[in-house]
Amino acid sequence: MSTVPSLLGRLGAGLARMGERLDERRAQAEADAWAGPEPDATAAPAPAPPAAGPRPATPPAAPVDEEGPGGQAPEHVPPPPLYAPAVAARPDPVDAVPWSMRVAAEVGWRLLVLAGTIYVLTQIISAVALVVLAFVAALLITALLQPTVARLKRMGLPRGLATAVTAVSGFVIMGLVGWFVVWQVMDNLDDLSSKVRDGIEELKRWALNSPFHVTEDQINQIAKNLSDTIGANTNEITSAGLQGVTVLVEVLTGILLAMFSTLFLLYDGPKIWQWVLKLVPAAARPGVAGAGPKAWRTLTAYVRGTVIVALIDAICIGVGIYFLGVPMAVPLAVFIFLFAFIPLVGAVISGALAVVVALVTDGVFNALMVLVLVLAVQQIEGHVLQPFILGRAVRVHPLAVVLSVAAGGLVAGIGGAVVAVPLVAVTNTVVGYLRQYARENALRSALPVSEVPPAELVPVPAGDRE
Repeated sequence: MSTVPSLLGRLGAGLARMGERLDERRAQAEADAWAGPEPDATAAPAPAPPAAGPRPATPPAAPVDEEGPGGQAPEHVPPPPLYAPAVAARPDPVDAVPWSMRVAAEVGWRLLVLAGTIYVLTQIISAVALVVLAFVAALLITALLQPTVARLKRMGLPRGLATAVTAVSGFVIMGLVGWFVVWQVMDNLDDLSSKVRDGIEELKRWALNSPFHVTEDQINQIAKNLSDTIGANTNEITSAGLQGVTVLVEVLTGILLAMFSTLFLLYDGPKIWQWVLKLVPAAARPGVAGAGPKAWRTLTAYVRGTVIVALIDAICIGVGIYFLGVPMAVPLAVFIFLFAFIPLVGAVISGALAVVVALVTDGVFNALMVLVLVLAVQQIEGHVLQPFILGRAVRVHPLAVVLSVAAGGLVAGIGGAVVAVPLVAVTNTVVGYLRQYARENALRSALPVSEVPPAELVPVPAGDRE
Protein backbone atom coordinates (compact mmCIF):
# COMPACT_ATOMS: atom_id res chain seq x y z
CA MET A 1 0.00 0.00 0.00
CA SER A 2 2.91 2.32 0.45
CA THR A 3 3.68 2.23 -3.25
CA VAL A 4 0.44 3.96 -4.20
CA PRO A 5 1.23 7.27 -2.52
CA SER A 6 4.73 7.23 -4.00
CA LEU A 7 3.30 6.73 -7.49
CA LEU A 8 0.83 9.51 -6.99
CA GLY A 9 3.62 11.80 -5.78
CA ARG A 10 5.79 11.04 -8.81
CA LEU A 11 2.80 11.62 -11.14
CA GLY A 12 2.08 14.98 -9.48
CA ALA A 13 5.71 16.02 -9.75
CA GLY A 14 5.78 15.09 -13.45
CA LEU A 15 2.60 17.05 -14.10
CA ALA A 16 4.07 20.04 -12.28
CA ARG A 17 7.27 19.93 -14.37
CA MET A 18 5.15 19.59 -17.55
CA GLY A 19 3.11 22.64 -16.50
CA GLU A 20 6.29 24.64 -15.87
CA ARG A 21 7.65 23.72 -19.33
CA LEU A 22 4.30 24.73 -20.93
CA ASP A 23 4.45 28.04 -19.06
CA GLU A 24 8.02 28.62 -20.26
CA ARG A 25 7.08 27.85 -23.88
CA ARG A 26 4.03 30.13 -23.66
CA ALA A 27 6.17 32.95 -22.27
CA GLN A 28 8.77 32.40 -25.02
CA ALA A 29 6.03 32.45 -27.67
CA GLU A 30 4.65 35.74 -26.23
CA ALA A 31 8.12 37.28 -26.20
CA ASP A 32 8.71 36.25 -29.83
CA ALA A 33 5.33 37.67 -30.81
CA TRP A 34 6.14 41.07 -29.21
CA ALA A 35 9.70 41.30 -30.54
CA GLY A 36 9.04 39.92 -34.04
CA PRO A 37 11.39 37.80 -36.07
CA GLU A 38 15.00 38.96 -36.21
CA PRO A 39 16.40 39.37 -39.72
CA ASP A 40 19.10 36.87 -40.57
CA ALA A 41 21.01 37.46 -43.79
CA THR A 42 22.73 34.04 -43.64
CA ALA A 43 19.59 32.07 -42.96
CA ALA A 44 18.31 29.97 -45.79
CA PRO A 45 14.85 30.79 -47.15
CA ALA A 46 11.99 28.90 -45.60
CA PRO A 47 10.94 25.85 -47.57
CA ALA A 48 7.81 26.20 -49.64
CA PRO A 49 4.71 24.45 -48.33
CA PRO A 50 3.92 21.09 -49.92
CA ALA A 51 1.79 21.30 -53.05
CA ALA A 52 -0.63 18.66 -51.97
CA GLY A 53 -1.44 16.57 -48.99
CA PRO A 54 -3.24 17.09 -45.74
CA ARG A 55 -2.30 20.22 -43.81
CA PRO A 56 -0.70 19.42 -40.46
CA ALA A 57 -2.64 20.34 -37.43
CA THR A 58 -1.74 23.78 -36.17
CA PRO A 59 -1.80 24.28 -32.45
CA PRO A 60 -3.88 27.23 -31.29
CA ALA A 61 -1.89 30.43 -31.05
CA ALA A 62 -1.16 31.83 -27.69
CA PRO A 63 -3.48 34.68 -26.68
CA VAL A 64 -1.97 38.12 -27.30
CA ASP A 65 -2.98 41.09 -25.23
CA GLU A 66 -4.18 44.25 -27.04
CA GLU A 67 -1.59 46.26 -25.18
CA GLY A 68 2.06 45.50 -24.69
CA PRO A 69 4.17 45.85 -21.61
CA GLY A 70 3.56 49.09 -19.77
CA GLY A 71 0.15 49.63 -21.49
CA GLN A 72 1.73 50.70 -24.82
CA ALA A 73 0.54 49.59 -28.27
CA PRO A 74 2.54 46.72 -29.78
CA GLU A 75 5.11 47.55 -32.40
CA HIS A 76 4.32 44.43 -34.46
CA VAL A 77 0.99 42.75 -35.03
CA PRO A 78 1.22 39.05 -35.87
CA PRO A 79 -0.38 37.91 -39.14
CA PRO A 80 -3.82 36.30 -39.03
CA PRO A 81 -3.92 32.52 -38.74
CA LEU A 82 -4.17 30.39 -41.86
CA TYR A 83 -7.70 29.32 -41.10
CA ALA A 84 -9.04 32.99 -41.17
CA PRO A 85 -11.40 33.63 -44.17
CA ALA A 86 -10.08 35.93 -46.94
CA VAL A 87 -11.95 39.30 -47.34
CA ALA A 88 -11.88 41.01 -50.76
CA ALA A 89 -10.77 44.68 -50.65
CA ARG A 90 -13.30 47.26 -51.86
CA PRO A 91 -12.23 49.38 -54.86
CA ASP A 92 -11.46 53.07 -54.55
CA PRO A 93 -14.66 55.16 -55.15
CA VAL A 94 -12.73 57.40 -57.58
CA ASP A 95 -11.77 54.35 -59.66
CA ALA A 96 -15.36 53.13 -59.62
CA VAL A 97 -16.63 56.32 -61.38
CA PRO A 98 -16.25 56.24 -65.20
CA TRP A 99 -13.69 58.62 -66.70
CA SER A 100 -16.23 60.44 -68.87
CA MET A 101 -18.48 61.10 -65.87
CA ARG A 102 -15.54 62.44 -63.86
CA VAL A 103 -14.59 64.80 -66.70
CA ALA A 104 -18.21 65.96 -67.04
CA ALA A 105 -18.42 66.60 -63.29
CA GLU A 106 -15.15 68.58 -63.29
CA VAL A 107 -16.28 70.71 -66.22
CA GLY A 108 -19.76 71.11 -64.73
CA TRP A 109 -18.74 72.53 -61.38
CA ARG A 110 -16.23 74.86 -63.02
CA LEU A 111 -18.96 76.13 -65.35
CA LEU A 112 -21.23 76.65 -62.35
CA VAL A 113 -18.53 78.69 -60.58
CA LEU A 114 -17.92 80.73 -63.73
CA ALA A 115 -21.65 81.34 -64.26
CA GLY A 116 -22.03 82.40 -60.63
CA THR A 117 -19.10 84.79 -60.95
CA ILE A 118 -20.50 86.33 -64.12
CA TYR A 119 -23.93 86.68 -62.50
CA VAL A 120 -22.48 88.44 -59.46
CA LEU A 121 -20.45 90.76 -61.71
CA THR A 122 -23.50 91.65 -63.80
CA GLN A 123 -25.47 92.42 -60.64
CA ILE A 124 -22.70 94.67 -59.36
CA ILE A 125 -22.43 96.41 -62.73
CA SER A 126 -26.21 96.89 -62.86
CA ALA A 127 -26.15 98.42 -59.37
CA VAL A 128 -23.45 100.95 -60.32
CA ALA A 129 -24.15 101.13 -64.05
CA LEU A 130 -23.83 104.92 -64.12
CA VAL A 131 -20.31 104.88 -62.66
CA VAL A 132 -19.18 101.97 -64.84
CA LEU A 133 -20.51 103.51 -68.06
CA ALA A 134 -19.00 106.89 -67.19
CA PHE A 135 -15.59 105.31 -66.60
CA VAL A 136 -15.77 103.23 -69.78
CA ALA A 137 -16.76 106.34 -71.75
CA ALA A 138 -13.76 108.10 -70.20
CA LEU A 139 -11.53 105.25 -71.37
CA LEU A 140 -12.87 105.55 -74.92
CA ILE A 141 -12.42 109.33 -74.95
CA THR A 142 -8.93 108.96 -73.47
CA ALA A 143 -8.00 106.48 -76.19
CA LEU A 144 -9.12 109.07 -78.74
CA LEU A 145 -7.35 112.06 -77.18
CA GLN A 146 -4.14 110.53 -75.82
CA PRO A 147 -2.25 110.73 -79.17
CA THR A 148 -2.88 114.49 -79.14
CA VAL A 149 -1.41 114.78 -75.64
CA ALA A 150 1.67 112.83 -76.71
CA ARG A 151 2.07 115.03 -79.80
CA LEU A 152 1.85 118.23 -77.76
CA LYS A 153 4.43 116.87 -75.29
CA ARG A 154 6.82 116.17 -78.17
CA MET A 155 6.30 119.78 -79.27
CA GLY A 156 7.64 120.94 -75.87
CA LEU A 157 4.51 121.58 -73.80
CA PRO A 158 4.47 120.35 -70.18
CA ARG A 159 2.32 117.33 -69.44
CA GLY A 160 -0.24 119.29 -67.40
CA LEU A 161 -0.65 122.00 -70.05
CA ALA A 162 -0.87 119.46 -72.88
CA THR A 163 -3.52 117.53 -70.96
CA ALA A 164 -5.54 120.66 -70.21
CA VAL A 165 -5.44 121.90 -73.81
CA THR A 166 -6.43 118.52 -75.22
CA ALA A 167 -9.23 117.90 -72.73
CA VAL A 168 -10.75 121.37 -73.00
CA SER A 169 -10.59 121.31 -76.81
CA GLY A 170 -12.17 117.87 -76.99
CA PHE A 171 -15.01 118.71 -74.60
CA VAL A 172 -15.67 122.02 -76.34
CA ILE A 173 -15.92 120.32 -79.74
CA MET A 174 -18.31 117.68 -78.35
CA GLY A 175 -20.45 120.37 -76.73
CA LEU A 176 -20.59 122.41 -79.94
CA VAL A 177 -21.68 119.36 -81.91
CA GLY A 178 -24.49 118.66 -79.42
CA TRP A 179 -25.61 122.30 -79.42
CA PHE A 180 -25.60 122.37 -83.23
CA VAL A 181 -27.80 119.29 -83.42
CA VAL A 182 -30.32 120.70 -80.94
CA TRP A 183 -30.32 124.05 -82.72
CA GLN A 184 -30.94 122.50 -86.12
CA VAL A 185 -33.79 120.35 -84.80
CA MET A 186 -35.52 123.26 -83.03
CA ASP A 187 -35.02 125.56 -86.00
CA ASN A 188 -36.56 123.13 -88.48
CA LEU A 189 -39.24 121.73 -86.16
CA ASP A 190 -42.13 123.83 -87.51
CA ASP A 191 -41.22 123.15 -91.13
CA LEU A 192 -40.80 119.49 -90.34
CA SER A 193 -44.21 119.30 -88.63
CA SER A 194 -45.99 120.78 -91.65
CA LYS A 195 -44.13 118.44 -93.98
CA VAL A 196 -45.01 115.49 -91.78
CA ARG A 197 -48.72 116.40 -91.99
CA ASP A 198 -48.48 116.75 -95.76
CA GLY A 199 -46.63 113.46 -95.94
CA ILE A 200 -49.28 111.69 -93.90
CA GLU A 201 -51.99 113.00 -96.23
CA GLU A 202 -49.98 111.83 -99.21
CA LEU A 203 -49.53 108.42 -97.66
CA LYS A 204 -53.27 108.30 -97.03
CA ARG A 205 -54.01 109.06 -100.69
CA TRP A 206 -51.43 106.51 -101.78
CA ALA A 207 -52.98 103.86 -99.54
CA LEU A 208 -56.45 104.56 -100.98
CA ASN A 209 -55.16 104.15 -104.55
CA SER A 210 -52.86 101.23 -103.79
CA PRO A 211 -53.61 97.62 -104.75
CA PHE A 212 -54.07 96.75 -101.07
CA HIS A 213 -57.76 97.86 -101.23
CA VAL A 214 -57.59 100.05 -98.14
CA THR A 215 -60.74 102.10 -97.56
CA GLU A 216 -61.02 105.54 -96.04
CA ASP A 217 -63.10 104.18 -93.15
CA GLN A 218 -60.29 101.81 -92.23
CA ILE A 219 -57.75 104.64 -92.27
CA ASN A 220 -60.01 106.82 -90.11
CA GLN A 221 -60.53 103.92 -87.71
CA ILE A 222 -56.76 103.45 -87.38
CA ALA A 223 -56.34 107.18 -86.66
CA LYS A 224 -59.17 107.06 -84.09
CA ASN A 225 -57.63 104.05 -82.35
CA LEU A 226 -54.28 105.81 -82.20
CA SER A 227 -55.86 108.93 -80.71
CA ASP A 228 -57.80 106.88 -78.14
CA THR A 229 -54.63 105.02 -77.16
CA ILE A 230 -52.76 108.27 -76.61
CA GLY A 231 -55.64 109.69 -74.57
CA ALA A 232 -55.95 106.57 -72.43
CA ASN A 233 -52.23 106.51 -71.66
CA THR A 234 -51.88 110.15 -70.70
CA ASN A 235 -50.85 109.25 -67.15
CA GLU A 236 -48.21 106.86 -68.41
CA ILE A 237 -46.88 109.48 -70.82
CA THR A 238 -46.74 112.04 -68.00
CA SER A 239 -44.90 109.64 -65.70
CA ALA A 240 -42.53 108.84 -68.56
CA GLY A 241 -41.87 112.55 -68.87
CA LEU A 242 -41.09 112.78 -65.17
CA GLN A 243 -38.80 109.79 -65.50
CA GLY A 244 -37.19 111.57 -68.42
CA VAL A 245 -36.20 114.38 -66.07
CA THR A 246 -34.55 111.83 -63.76
CA VAL A 247 -32.77 110.27 -66.71
CA LEU A 248 -31.56 113.72 -67.77
CA VAL A 249 -30.09 114.33 -64.31
CA GLU A 250 -28.36 110.92 -64.42
CA VAL A 251 -27.00 111.67 -67.88
CA LEU A 252 -25.56 115.00 -66.71
CA THR A 253 -24.00 113.26 -63.70
CA GLY A 254 -22.48 110.62 -65.96
CA ILE A 255 -21.09 113.30 -68.26
CA LEU A 256 -19.39 115.06 -65.35
CA LEU A 257 -17.93 111.77 -64.10
CA ALA A 258 -16.67 110.96 -67.58
CA MET A 259 -15.05 114.39 -67.92
CA PHE A 260 -13.18 114.17 -64.60
CA SER A 261 -12.14 110.56 -65.27
CA THR A 262 -10.87 111.53 -68.73
CA LEU A 263 -8.84 114.39 -67.29
CA PHE A 264 -7.11 112.18 -64.72
CA LEU A 265 -6.56 109.33 -67.18
CA LEU A 266 -4.89 111.69 -69.63
CA TYR A 267 -2.64 113.17 -66.94
CA ASP A 268 -1.85 110.18 -64.69
CA GLY A 269 -2.53 107.21 -66.97
CA PRO A 270 0.87 105.49 -66.53
CA LYS A 271 0.82 105.92 -62.74
CA ILE A 272 -2.70 104.53 -62.52
CA TRP A 273 -1.62 101.52 -64.57
CA GLN A 274 1.38 100.92 -62.30
CA TRP A 275 -0.92 101.03 -59.28
CA VAL A 276 -3.26 98.51 -60.91
CA LEU A 277 -0.29 96.20 -61.54
CA LYS A 278 0.49 96.20 -57.81
CA LEU A 279 -2.94 94.63 -57.17
CA VAL A 280 -2.08 91.67 -59.42
CA PRO A 281 -0.31 88.65 -57.83
CA ALA A 282 3.45 88.68 -58.36
CA ALA A 283 3.43 85.43 -60.33
CA ALA A 284 0.96 86.81 -62.89
CA ARG A 285 2.30 90.38 -62.95
CA PRO A 286 4.72 90.00 -65.92
CA GLY A 287 1.99 88.59 -68.17
CA VAL A 288 -0.50 91.29 -67.20
CA ALA A 289 2.17 93.98 -67.64
CA GLY A 290 2.67 92.81 -71.22
CA ALA A 291 -1.03 92.37 -71.96
CA GLY A 292 -1.90 95.92 -70.84
CA PRO A 293 -0.17 97.77 -73.72
CA LYS A 294 -1.61 95.28 -76.22
CA ALA A 295 -5.13 95.91 -74.90
CA TRP A 296 -4.63 99.68 -74.95
CA ARG A 297 -3.39 99.64 -78.55
CA THR A 298 -6.43 97.57 -79.54
CA LEU A 299 -8.80 100.00 -77.82
CA THR A 300 -7.07 103.00 -79.40
CA ALA A 301 -7.24 101.44 -82.87
CA TYR A 302 -10.92 100.64 -82.39
CA VAL A 303 -11.86 104.15 -81.27
CA ARG A 304 -9.86 105.87 -84.03
CA GLY A 305 -11.16 103.54 -86.71
CA THR A 306 -14.76 103.86 -85.54
CA VAL A 307 -14.53 107.67 -85.49
CA ILE A 308 -13.09 107.76 -89.01
CA VAL A 309 -15.65 105.30 -90.40
CA ALA A 310 -18.54 107.10 -88.68
CA LEU A 311 -17.34 110.45 -90.02
CA ILE A 312 -17.14 109.11 -93.59
CA ASP A 313 -20.63 107.57 -93.31
CA ALA A 314 -22.11 110.78 -91.92
CA ILE A 315 -20.53 112.95 -94.63
CA CYS A 316 -21.55 110.67 -97.50
CA ILE A 317 -25.13 110.10 -96.35
CA GLY A 318 -25.55 113.72 -95.23
CA VAL A 319 -24.42 115.10 -98.59
CA GLY A 320 -26.63 112.59 -100.42
CA ILE A 321 -29.83 113.41 -98.52
CA TYR A 322 -29.05 117.13 -98.79
CA PHE A 323 -28.99 116.94 -102.59
CA LEU A 324 -32.15 114.78 -102.51
CA GLY A 325 -33.93 117.64 -100.73
CA VAL A 326 -34.60 115.83 -97.43
CA PRO A 327 -35.09 118.37 -94.59
CA MET A 328 -32.72 118.46 -91.60
CA ALA A 329 -29.91 116.83 -93.55
CA VAL A 330 -27.23 118.10 -91.14
CA PRO A 331 -28.91 116.83 -87.92
CA LEU A 332 -29.58 113.50 -89.62
CA ALA A 333 -25.91 113.28 -90.57
CA VAL A 334 -24.92 113.95 -86.94
CA PHE A 335 -27.31 111.22 -85.78
CA ILE A 336 -25.74 108.84 -88.28
CA PHE A 337 -22.29 109.69 -86.89
CA LEU A 338 -23.37 109.07 -83.29
CA PHE A 339 -25.27 105.84 -84.01
CA ALA A 340 -22.28 104.47 -85.90
CA PHE A 341 -20.66 103.74 -82.51
CA ILE A 342 -23.27 100.98 -82.01
CA PRO A 343 -22.10 98.26 -84.44
CA LEU A 344 -24.66 96.83 -86.86
CA VAL A 345 -27.70 98.06 -84.92
CA GLY A 346 -26.75 101.74 -85.02
CA ALA A 347 -26.37 101.83 -88.80
CA VAL A 348 -29.80 100.23 -89.24
CA ILE A 349 -31.51 102.65 -86.83
CA SER A 350 -29.91 105.80 -88.27
CA GLY A 351 -30.58 104.68 -91.86
CA ALA A 352 -34.20 103.85 -91.04
CA LEU A 353 -34.61 107.28 -89.43
CA ALA A 354 -33.37 109.01 -92.57
CA VAL A 355 -35.69 106.89 -94.76
CA VAL A 356 -38.73 107.65 -92.57
CA VAL A 357 -38.04 111.40 -92.63
CA ALA A 358 -37.73 111.29 -96.43
CA LEU A 359 -40.92 109.23 -96.68
CA VAL A 360 -43.13 111.56 -94.63
CA THR A 361 -41.70 114.74 -96.12
CA ASP A 362 -40.83 114.05 -99.76
CA GLY A 363 -42.78 110.96 -100.74
CA VAL A 364 -42.07 107.36 -101.63
CA PHE A 365 -39.62 108.00 -104.47
CA ASN A 366 -37.24 110.08 -102.35
CA ALA A 367 -37.53 107.53 -99.55
CA LEU A 368 -36.46 104.76 -101.95
CA MET A 369 -33.54 106.87 -103.15
CA VAL A 370 -32.42 107.50 -99.55
CA LEU A 371 -32.72 103.77 -98.83
CA VAL A 372 -30.50 102.95 -101.82
CA LEU A 373 -27.98 105.58 -100.69
CA VAL A 374 -27.86 104.25 -97.12
CA LEU A 375 -27.46 100.63 -98.27
CA ALA A 376 -24.67 101.58 -100.69
CA VAL A 377 -22.72 103.50 -98.03
CA GLN A 378 -23.13 100.67 -95.53
CA GLN A 379 -21.87 98.11 -98.03
CA ILE A 380 -18.81 100.25 -98.74
CA GLU A 381 -18.26 100.61 -95.00
CA GLY A 382 -18.50 96.90 -94.29
CA HIS A 383 -16.37 95.66 -97.19
CA VAL A 384 -13.85 98.49 -97.72
CA LEU A 385 -13.62 100.99 -94.86
CA GLN A 386 -13.63 98.74 -91.81
CA PRO A 387 -11.13 96.15 -93.16
CA PHE A 388 -8.83 98.91 -94.44
CA ILE A 389 -9.02 101.29 -91.47
CA LEU A 390 -9.48 98.93 -88.51
CA GLY A 391 -7.38 96.13 -89.99
CA ARG A 392 -6.61 93.00 -88.02
CA ALA A 393 -6.12 94.74 -84.68
CA VAL A 394 -9.80 94.61 -83.69
CA ARG A 395 -11.14 91.94 -86.00
CA VAL A 396 -14.11 90.25 -84.31
CA HIS A 397 -16.44 87.71 -85.88
CA PRO A 398 -19.88 89.17 -86.84
CA LEU A 399 -21.64 86.59 -84.64
CA ALA A 400 -19.59 87.75 -81.64
CA VAL A 401 -20.49 91.36 -82.52
CA VAL A 402 -24.22 90.62 -82.63
CA LEU A 403 -24.21 88.59 -79.41
CA SER A 404 -22.07 91.12 -77.54
CA VAL A 405 -24.25 94.06 -78.63
CA ALA A 406 -27.40 92.17 -77.57
CA ALA A 407 -25.90 91.19 -74.20
CA GLY A 408 -24.60 94.72 -73.56
CA GLY A 409 -27.99 96.20 -74.42
CA LEU A 410 -29.76 93.83 -72.02
CA VAL A 411 -27.34 94.55 -69.18
CA ALA A 412 -26.85 98.32 -69.51
CA GLY A 413 -29.04 99.61 -72.34
CA ILE A 414 -27.59 101.79 -75.10
CA GLY A 415 -24.37 102.40 -73.16
CA GLY A 416 -23.82 98.66 -72.81
CA ALA A 417 -24.38 98.17 -76.53
CA VAL A 418 -21.78 100.87 -77.28
CA VAL A 419 -19.03 99.41 -75.06
CA ALA A 420 -19.76 95.73 -75.79
CA VAL A 421 -17.73 95.40 -78.99
CA PRO A 422 -14.56 97.20 -77.76
CA LEU A 423 -14.76 95.08 -74.60
CA VAL A 424 -14.90 91.89 -76.67
CA ALA A 425 -12.06 93.10 -78.90
CA VAL A 426 -9.84 93.96 -75.92
CA THR A 427 -10.64 90.64 -74.22
CA ASN A 428 -9.77 88.75 -77.39
CA THR A 429 -6.42 90.54 -77.59
CA VAL A 430 -5.59 89.95 -73.92
CA VAL A 431 -6.46 86.24 -74.04
CA GLY A 432 -4.41 85.74 -77.19
CA TYR A 433 -1.39 87.50 -75.68
CA LEU A 434 -1.57 85.56 -72.40
CA ARG A 435 -1.80 82.27 -74.30
CA GLN A 436 1.27 83.18 -76.36
CA TYR A 437 3.08 84.35 -73.22
CA ALA A 438 2.41 81.05 -71.46
CA ARG A 439 3.66 79.12 -74.50
CA GLU A 440 6.85 81.18 -74.63
CA ASN A 441 7.40 80.65 -70.90
CA ALA A 442 7.10 76.90 -71.42
CA LEU A 443 9.70 77.09 -74.19
CA ARG A 444 12.03 79.22 -72.04
CA SER A 445 11.86 76.71 -69.20
CA ALA A 446 13.11 74.02 -71.58
CA LEU A 447 16.13 76.13 -72.69
CA PRO A 448 19.21 77.20 -70.75
CA VAL A 449 19.09 80.78 -69.51
CA SER A 450 22.11 81.69 -71.65
CA GLU A 451 20.19 80.84 -74.83
CA VAL A 452 17.17 83.06 -74.02
CA PRO A 453 17.34 86.60 -75.49
CA PRO A 454 17.69 89.17 -72.67
CA ALA A 455 14.87 91.33 -74.06
CA GLU A 456 12.40 88.51 -73.60
CA LEU A 457 13.24 87.81 -69.97
CA VAL A 458 11.64 90.98 -68.54
CA PRO A 459 8.55 92.49 -70.24
CA VAL A 460 8.42 96.25 -70.58
CA PRO A 461 5.84 97.81 -68.20
CA ALA A 462 2.93 99.64 -69.74
CA GLY A 463 3.90 102.93 -68.14
CA ASP A 464 7.18 103.03 -70.07
CA ARG A 465 5.46 102.62 -73.46
CA GLU A 466 4.07 105.95 -74.44
